[in-house]
Amino acid sequence: MLIKSSGTGFIHPVSSEITSRPIYEDRRQLLRLMAGGAAGAALASWAARDALAQVQRPGKLAALTGGKSGVAGAVTMEKSTDYKDASTYNNFYEFGTDKSDPAKNAHTLKTTPWAVEIEGLVKKPGKYALEDLLKLSAQEERIYRLRCVEGWSMVIPWVGYSLSELIKRVEPLGNARYVEFVSQADPKTMPFVGSNVLDWPYVEGLRMDEAMNPLTLLAFGMYGEVLPNQNGAPVRLVVPWKYGFKSAKSLVKIRFTEKEPATAWNKAARQEYGFYSNVNPNVDHPRWSQATERRIGEDGLFAKKRKTLMFNGYEAQVAQLYTGMDLKKNF
Repeated sequence: MLIKSSGTGFIHPVSSEITSRPIYEDRRQLLRLMAGGAAGAALASWAARDALAQVQRPGKLAALTGGKSGVAGAVTMEKSTDYKDASTYNNFYEFGTDKSDPAKNAHTLKTTPWAVEIEGLVKKPGKYALEDLLKLSAQEERIYRLRCVEGWSMVIPWVGYSLSELIKRVEPLGNARYVEFVSQADPKTMPFVGSNVLDWPYVEGLRMDEAMNPLTLLAFGMYGEVLPNQNGAPVRLVVPWKYGFKSAKSLVKIRFTEKEPATAWNKAARQEYGFYSNVNPNVDHPRWSQATERRIGEDGLFAKKRKTLMFNGYEAQVAQLYTGMDLKKNF
């Protein structure tokens, strides 16, 4: 399949141009994850879901159905990061602050049963079981970049659908200007919840027009498979033009508000993490430059770094959202 994006230069790669299935489906790697328990809960909870599972394979998460993306600019010709890197090098502070901690510790997360509460300024509030969320729209595979403030990036094939599909179903009221996302915060299953690193639960937020942008994804899987626990199972947000911490994991609440939500990292270090957190190479983090990045699993220690792209390369699709704004002040 080949989908050209309007005016962006991005092309949806054919399957052979994505990281080969033997790499990201490396059975030995996944068996090691299973032995450590990192994928066990997801395997148990998803194996019986006929709406999602195709063929259950030994030592693997259940496969997700997913068609080609119809969202212009959703994809890139860049090589996808290997599954083993994307699933073992993560920020998920509920399971530890080291990049390897989530893969080691997230086996304790219980992903079934799971529901997401819709609250606030909407006509149709309520609790949506995971199965109900999955039925709202056809899933697509989208190849998105994920850029983190620490100077590293990945390219990941996510499986999900535009968040706007859910938003339209719940019918926000006219005074709903922001969407707040609340992650699971269970100290019994998330061992670092309760630490003084952040004010729990983890909360993120978007302006309504950002949340409605077709690129903003409600994701249930990656690499054609159900999300591993350490990557935000069973449902997470993906906002590809913002730094990775804006893409909240393991969602349990979506709240529509009139006022800007107080977000986790903005509360923890306001001078370092602004509400918008758009990828902008011209705005340095107070402790390091954001002008360049290193691609995980691809660039060696002494390899030349890549230049950071404005809006993470999605400028054509999202720049209009910030017309007239000072992006150095509103970082």
